[in-house]
Amino acid sequence: MQERDLDPSVLDERLAAAKEASYRLARATTAEKDAALDRVSQLLRDRTADIIAANRLDLDAGRAAGLATGLLDRLSLDERRIASLADAVHDVIALTDPIGETVSGRTLPNGVRIDQVRVPLGVVGAIYEARPNVTIDIAVLALKSGNAVVLRGGTAAEQSNRVLLAVLQDALDAVGLPAGAVQTVDDFGRAGARHLMQARDFVDVLIPRGSAGLIRAVVDEAKVPVIETGAGVVHMFLDESAREDWAVDLVHNAKVQRPSVCNALETLLVHRDAARRLLPPVLDRLEASGVTIHADERVRELRPGALPVTDEDWATEHMSLDLSVGIVDSIDDALRHIRRYSTKHTESIVTNDLGNAERFLNEVDAAAVMVNASTRFTDGAEFGFGAEVGISTQKLHARGPMGLPELTSTKWIVRGAGHVRS
Repeated sequence: MQERDLDPSVLDERLAAAKEASYRLARATTAEKDAALDRVSQLLRDRTADIIAANRLDLDAGRAAGLATGLLDRLSLDERRIASLADAVHDVIALTDPIGETVSGRTLPNGVRIDQVRVPLGVVGAIYEARPNVTIDIAVLALKSGNAVVLRGGTAAEQSNRVLLAVLQDALDAVGLPAGAVQTVDDFGRAGARHLMQARDFVDVLIPRGSAGLIRAVVDEAKVPVIETGAGVVHMFLDESAREDWAVDLVHNAKVQRPSVCNALETLLVHRDAARRLLPPVLDRLEASGVTIHADERVRELRPGALPVTDEDWATEHMSLDLSVGIVDSIDDALRHIRRYSTKHTESIVTNDLGNAERFLNEVDAAAVMVNASTRFTDGAEFGFGAEVGISTQKLHARGPMGLPELTSTKWIVRGAGHVRS
């Protein structure tokens, strides 16, 4: 990607406009914000043909540039996905507005009233790549929670994002809210992204979504506070008690339903006492769906045609129909493997042993830990958030799928009647 000329004053004007708009959004009523989102949903439907045409340009450019299959899938928008985006906006409208909610409160013995209430973060910056759906997801959650947003959606989705940005700004303008509440730095390329990462005077928090490399670059370079979302090196462990039908269905769903997303399965671990029973039907189902198996030596004794697994494979978020598979001697070995290679996103165990289930839930350090469930459930929409800003894999402020409450902070409101401290 080529650098583009950056006039810092022009970009600062946009960031300042977002900051100014954030003050208006902070006092916007729920009805005003919901009206804007309703307009976003309608414009997505009305402009579907324009969005698809712009997206086709991005897809053509991506194929010409050799963009990976998984990224092309994330980049793609069709009528079904756009309709789903429009529906998701209405799901956000139906959510409770968190702004003004009292988190805690009490009256002191001297009569002073103290309340902790939710307030917007202010201006949210987002840096992501090849995911035009994220443009809508992040913006509508930011607007519903009273925040302005500055987007860096990347060169791969630039044409799509230009049309989607117009949808968002036109919707705000139509209901009397400032269109400047949604801004982009895409037209400044990487230089714009760097400027956004360092704009402490204008941006209150920065959220990166994308590859491990993109997230690490933002964490390393940013001066603005960062909520770190993580790559998904996601594991599933089949213990010796796992039901065969559950194992086959859960592994297949977690890997195959949509392999290019961060909650897709990347590593399968199987207890040695269940390997001969479970691996043949599990791998048969996977290979029938085009999955390439990267296996350790013990798995290859049962599946000679599998590729040898490497240490790099264990640590890789494939985002494709590739799966690393290994046999372990115990739940302790499975836990050790997960501790070594996990990105702390989502981990799952398939078991009929209550003790193993509780150990796994208690000992695995991840944003989402599951028993007898597909890892594909780690998703803001599935969790009832309407959409998500990202899936945080850190432990401060937010962890797991981030919805409306995670885009708020709090402030303390103190009400007195001439009180002085003695």
